[in-house]
Amino acid sequence: MKVADFELYKNLLYDKSGLVVTPDKSYLLDSRLTPIAKKWGFPSIDMMTLQLRAIPDQKLIKDIIEAMTTNETSFFRDNKPFQMFQDVILPHMTAARASKKTLKIWCAAASSGQEPYSLAMILKEKEAQLKGWRFEITATDISEDILAIAKKATYSQFEVQRGLPIQYLMKHFTQVGETWQLKDDIRNMVKYAPFNLLDDMGRLGTFDIVFCRNVLIYFDEKTKGKILEKIAKQLENDGFLLLGGAETVLGITDKFIPKPDSRGLYVKPGFVDKAVAGAKAPMTTTPQASHGSSSLISGLFKRP
Repeated sequence: MKVADFELYKNLLYDKSGLVVTPDKSYLLDSRLTPIAKKWGFPSIDMMTLQLRAIPDQKLIKDIIEAMTTNETSFFRDNKPFQMFQDVILPHMTAARASKKTLKIWCAAASSGQEPYSLAMILKEKEAQLKGWRFEITATDISEDILAIAKKATYSQFEVQRGLPIQYLMKHFTQVGETWQLKDDIRNMVKYAPFNLLDDMGRLGTFDIVFCRNVLIYFDEKTKGKILEKIAKQLENDGFLLLGGAETVLGITDKFIPKPDSRGLYVKPGFVDKAVAGAKAPMTTTPQASHGSSSLISGLFKRP
């Protein structure tokens, strides 16, 4: 790709989504934009670029942004955040929200839905223990195409083999040919909406828990700081923020601090843990994959 063309796409992506594309990642432009050029009837990316310079069609730009911002995901990705959700976050919230029994969760950059559905399945498994509670899971992504896939909640054999315990597969999915369809009781626990993290978050409302994992790595430091400060405004004072393993707030913002002994988990300064000492042991009803099934489905809490 010509230097001038690379600069065009780099600036377009940064302005519209905050995504930073460095020259060493230029191969991603070729691999992800070739299908877009074909979809729009252009014989090559070069011809699409010429058209973009002459007439910047907003629908074409939208397709380009969505192609470049669709990221990797899987059920119970990285395991540890979901352990903390059960062992740290839920005990705090069941104590702190005991009077209103409502928990609001935001999954930012939710992609094809595996993360919010993983949380929904955990909560569904604890239904008897959390009787009377109301859970609101809001899942957003900049890509409307990927959200349409998430809403369908139909996954391939390969996708359900990546991190999903076989007990959950058998209980919460129905096999349809060579695919697996998530049952409606889990699907209905998640509300999807298109959202750009650069936009005003006020319209989303406030949350008790925010999952914003493995997305900040694509932004520069300035943009990371702005996004984290906006999230802080939408998060309750005793709420929790979960970031990816390669992400941090240190040196970027003072609106969050790491929670001790909980890597990847952040709270606001002045956070007071409402999970009282001497309370019942953390709820750990999430099943692990049964012995002998690891070749089919990996265990939820399998150690790396």
